[in-house]
Amino acid sequence: MSVSTAGIELKTSRRWLANGVELISSMRFAISLLTLIAIASVIGTVLKQSEPMTNYVNQFGPFWFDIFGKLGLYAVYSTWWFLLIMTFLVASTSLCIWRNAPKMIKDMRSWKLNVREQSLRNFHHKAEWRAAVAPALLAQQLTARIVNKGYRARIVEKDQAILITAKQGAANKWGYIFAHSAIIVICIGGLLDSNLPIRFQQWVGGKTPFSGSGLIADIAPEHRLSTANPTFRGNTLIPEGSASSTAIIPQQDGVLIQDLPFTIQLKRFVIDFYSTGMPKLFASEVVLQDHKTGEIVTGTIKVNQPMFYDGIALYQSSFEDGGSLLQLASYPMQGGGSQSMPLNGKVNESTPLAKDSDYTVEWSGFRPFNVENLSKAGSAAGGSGGEDVRAVNKSLNNKLAQDLSDHLGSGAKSANSKDLKNVGPSVQYKLRDKTGQAREFLNYMQPIEMDGVYVFLAGVRDNPGDQFRYLRIPADDDDSVDEWMRLRAALTDPQLRAAAAQRYAQRAMRDDRPGIDALRRQLQESAQKGMDLFAGDGKVSGYLAVSRFLENVPAAEQERAADIFIKILNGSLWDLWQVAREKAGLKALEPSEKHARFVQVATNALSDAGFYGAPVYLQLRGFEEIKASVLQLTRSPGKKVVYLGCLLLVLGVFSMLYVRERRVWVWLRPDSDGEGGSHALMAMSSQRKTLDFEKEFESLKAQLTQSA
Repeated sequence: MSVSTAGIELKTSRRWLANGVELISSMRFAISLLTLIAIASVIGTVLKQSEPMTNYVNQFGPFWFDIFGKLGLYAVYSTWWFLLIMTFLVASTSLCIWRNAPKMIKDMRSWKLNVREQSLRNFHHKAEWRAAVAPALLAQQLTARIVNKGYRARIVEKDQAILITAKQGAANKWGYIFAHSAIIVICIGGLLDSNLPIRFQQWVGGKTPFSGSGLIADIAPEHRLSTANPTFRGNTLIPEGSASSTAIIPQQDGVLIQDLPFTIQLKRFVIDFYSTGMPKLFASEVVLQDHKTGEIVTGTIKVNQPMFYDGIALYQSSFEDGGSLLQLASYPMQGGGSQSMPLNGKVNESTPLAKDSDYTVEWSGFRPFNVENLSKAGSAAGGSGGEDVRAVNKSLNNKLAQDLSDHLGSGAKSANSKDLKNVGPSVQYKLRDKTGQAREFLNYMQPIEMDGVYVFLAGVRDNPGDQFRYLRIPADDDDSVDEWMRLRAALTDPQLRAAAAQRYAQRAMRDDRPGIDALRRQLQESAQKGMDLFAGDGKVSGYLAVSRFLENVPAAEQERAADIFIKILNGSLWDLWQVAREKAGLKALEPSEKHARFVQVATNALSDAGFYGAPVYLQLRGFEEIKASVLQLTRSPGKKVVYLGCLLLVLGVFSMLYVRERRVWVWLRPDSDGEGGSHALMAMSSQRKTLDFEKEFESLKAQLTQSA
């Protein structure tokens, strides 16, 4: 290769390098990067970050979940491409400062002595005058006046003339340097507090997320981060009386375990509520023990009042159940049994429903009290349990033709009219069968008054994102569900239904007029057929079965038929209830308005029970509450760096907005009339021509042109 060819290639490579540096340090490149960061920030704000993956699958479906996952949209601020954009922004701004800061500093220090008289005449803001004193003396006088205006000034001799040069506000250019430096410092601070150090440990140190289950102490070292980890943000859940020395850092495909240099013990968790049921205050009283020194430190962590130790901040994030112990009664919802069986559970654990059962109960939550809106306007809308069956007799077929869209009722409350009351404890759990399918339930411990009747609310939903729908089981005279369970079991027994139909016919037709026996038999057959229809055939039951039966009645007769059917059904169920009580060795109840209302609500609940979808109803009988505190632990060395960047940004913005650079030149030469006077030419400039600058120019001009 010839020397000339090598020289050409060297020049070409240098030109490419220079062009690359010019591009990266250009304003257009920086604006493009800021635009990308803004778009990413919008995505990170609109789309909830670091949620469980199942939430994203439910929200977007499998197809878009896969695409969004590959783009890293579920953790935007820790993706490789976002960190790369931040790195390029730091590089771009650094190159911009490297290229322009020396020029700006040189310009600030410069007095701009290379002006000529003719160039000053081309200024827009200028003034000329003559003085009767010599140029040297006039220069001293004018310089003193300029300095009194806050300028720094120098006097130099040029071309048989004297030049006064003055400047003020040259620090304005520091604003550009500070503002650009602030971007670099803030980005570096953000990178220090980002997942970049953890990702580096994954790339270089072989750290991998843990996606299994088991005790934290047994998790292998490749899933744990050492106490020397420079930055992290994790959570730890500590039940009352327990301790923790680790934090959990969520990852997309598992978690990383962050070992702490101390152990945190939760002595007591304090929580206070507003009348609306919203938390007013929650705080953790903790004891920290240093692993190295053994030092013990106590403190209270509140919301917005963190505790700091060994460079780690402990924030009060939230609170959970710490494994409350529950005592429940399990009532069968299928078959002819009605007796309850005891069942114990522990929140956040699982319990087999019975020895030979195919179901497992997963206890997911417990609340010691619930504040609900129990006003008439705020009562559950559309709930079958809250409606009077007799009030809708005239439109029964229309109601049932909706395919029971209102079955189980809504748990939603209206905020228009409020009657806030504590309705007592509740338990939340999932019932999972042997195939892995599960439904979620929310049951209240105490009966709640709704529309003048006390009912036990038993909520159910199929998906976590759905609202709970409520089965309303009426409370009996002992404020229990025993009588409703007895009636439910009796409805499944054909012999008891037959006995109840016979008793109903006898009670409805007690006279001995001729032909009454035939009418009594017809009524008995109608009552038994109605109960058989309501009990169902294993596929369709309740009002849905009634609705389908009434479809066979001529349209003109449907309203009357529905009215008669409901009257017979209510009466038959009353007698079925009494027959069931006698079978259990209990005395029959006297008819009353309260008991009649019980039968009405019980009938609705029996109809809705087919949609409850559970083999048992679990009623909370007792509990031992154990609270748990969720603490967020952060080590953020970049925080102080970001604070420094914010300070530089404030200084830079104020310097650019409120510090105005002004330059003044005065050219003095002897007057041409030869009488020893002077000719003066003054010019003034500023980066921004404002009204204030115009006033300042006129004021300085008046000061300088006044006679000595």
